[in-house]
Amino acid sequence: MSKVKDEKLAVKGEQELEWARINMPVLAQIRDEFVKNKPLRNIRIATCLHLEKKTGILLETLAAGGASVASCSCNPLTTDDKVAAALAKKMEVFAWAGQNDKEYYENINHVLDTKPHIIIDDGCDLIFALHKDRTELLENIKGGCEETTTGVTRLKAMERDKALKFPVIAVNNAYSKFLFDNRFGTAESTINAIMVATNKLLAGKTAVVVGYGWCGRGIADRLKGLGANVIVVEIAGTLGTDQSGFHRALEALYSGYRVMSITEAAKYGDIFITATGNKHIINSSHFPLLKNKAILSNAGHFNVEIDIPALKEMSKNAREIKDNVTEYELKDGKKIYVLSDGRLVNLARPSGQGHPIEIMDGSFGIQALSVKYVAENKLQPNVHDVPRDIDERIAELALLAQGVRLEKPTPEQVKYSQSWEEGT
Repeated sequence: MSKVKDEKLAVKGEQELEWARINMPVLAQIRDEFVKNKPLRNIRIATCLHLEKKTGILLETLAAGGASVASCSCNPLTTDDKVAAALAKKMEVFAWAGQNDKEYYENINHVLDTKPHIIIDDGCDLIFALHKDRTELLENIKGGCEETTTGVTRLKAMERDKALKFPVIAVNNAYSKFLFDNRFGTAESTINAIMVATNKLLAGKTAVVVGYGWCGRGIADRLKGLGANVIVVEIAGTLGTDQSGFHRALEALYSGYRVMSITEAAKYGDIFITATGNKHIINSSHFPLLKNKAILSNAGHFNVEIDIPALKEMSKNAREIKDNVTEYELKDGKKIYVLSDGRLVNLARPSGQGHPIEIMDGSFGIQALSVKYVAENKLQPNVHDVPRDIDERIAELALLAQGVRLEKPTPEQVKYSQSWEEGT
């Protein structure tokens, strides 16, 4: 039995789904294949994703493949209540915008009550709940897929500690996903959400991008294109990532950005965007250094990158001044504006709409084929990369959808590329 905010919103939600359906040709092709072959027949799938129109088309695609689908939201603020109502007429949905923490975890458990075989997660909350509180369900689990960098980081830690009990495909680590979702999707959706929430001009502003991974690269590039003066912040070391902060900082410097520590950047920034996946990146030591009316936002998965509890403690007043904008007045009278309570700014309703449809068409294409791969193969309980043929196929389908066709190499070129002899 689904739980959504208002079932009467379903008509509007179906309109949203139809618009996404029209503009997601990659998933359309996969759906046609799934309808024909039913690769997910008799499979129960539990998902914990941002529930909005693009996600809805992924869920419809899985159902078309024969799966029974139940879904909750991976963030209390990101559900589109219209879409949730429409989906609830087709499958089990437990989600609404503005859930409190108790409701959020209750909905996770409602989804797990369906005794799933395959998990699709965004941030690892479903997988974590299975390993911590719902261990009786582990024997049913064939495997899972993880959508985001933060979730893969948690899974790698579980794998390292030998705590992971079933195989998970790191969908986030597919090269196509880095391009679709992290670099281009996060950039466009983050900046769009900031502009909708604030109606502020970015040209001429000093924008501080904290973290120069795939998401940070895209955000910085788009900000520069809009005329902002961009500062990039990085750390010394790796903190569990594959690439050193020194390397990322060097790349940012050679890409034309000013590079410095957050302590240095705090006094210059008009707008701050965190994209690190780590905790308290902007904290109590930085708030006093900020300019009056500085704007803080977060594009990382969890609402921990900006230390909101510390900011509340240091403030004499706090008020929601408009949708998605909270004003904190420090004891010296300085005002700081935080967008979307420090949660994912690009997905928090109403200003956040999520990544563009074309971006999620590709990302969710990887998800759909990865779920099929999990269903059809017996894998070890580790974190697995997306098979290369799936990654390349989705990139090809995305190009074909845009009318781009590439020439195949000739037999002579293939032979030459594989030869160790000196060319002539």
